[in-house]
Amino acid sequence: MTHTPVILVDDHPLFRRGVAELLQDTDHFEVVAEFDGPAGVLEHIHRAAPELVLLDLQMPDSSGLDLLQQIKQFNVDIRVVMLTASDDPVHLMDALRIGADGYLLKDTAPDMMIERLNNVLEGHVGLDDDMLLLLREGLRQQGEPAETTATPAGANVVADERWYEVLTERERQTLIWISRGLSNKLIARELGISDSTVKVYVKSLLRKLNLHSRLELAAWVHNHPLPENETC
Repeated sequence: MTHTPVILVDDHPLFRRGVAELLQDTDHFEVVAEFDGPAGVLEHIHRAAPELVLLDLQMPDSSGLDLLQQIKQFNVDIRVVMLTASDDPVHLMDALRIGADGYLLKDTAPDMMIERLNNVLEGHVGLDDDMLLLLREGLRQQGEPAETTATPAGANVVADERWYEVLTERERQTLIWISRGLSNKLIARELGISDSTVKVYVKSLLRKLNLHSRLELAAWVHNHPLPENETC
């Protein structure tokens, strides 16, 4: 059986040990390295290229967000899930904007945590229902990605019930699949197009809706449903 190599970054040894034992017991995760802070993490990633990093948000004298950004700048395909005690919407929003693939609380039930990590590896988002509600709250606090959204020409249109009219048909289809948790590769397969074309659509959606991450796009659809006749 193939094991997914995982790095743990957390300043609490007992917590790291508990998570490591949980992952090892599944028979398909392998903890290949543990760190109590950012020091040495990037060097190990350069050398070993793990598939998954579980990263604490707040550590003494360091921020998990800074390390998250550095990891994503090095290799955007490495999955990074924030494993934190913070349920602050601002922290959640910041992590997603930088590129986190998931955001789980440290008190998440073990079975749920494993399920969400598997979802991340399959190209879905690692976010439970409570975190989705937190994301929606964060969007509301920050103005629901603006009362206006930018069109390709740069003009502003009111983000009312007809907001979707600024999107092309392919962009709408892509948005629907994103809201269902599919990765770019799976969306490309569903639409019969290339991964690179899906990336173009995603970038266009983020620009038009004034958003910063795939998870924000998913939350946007939940808050602003497409018409019932919009299907894939």
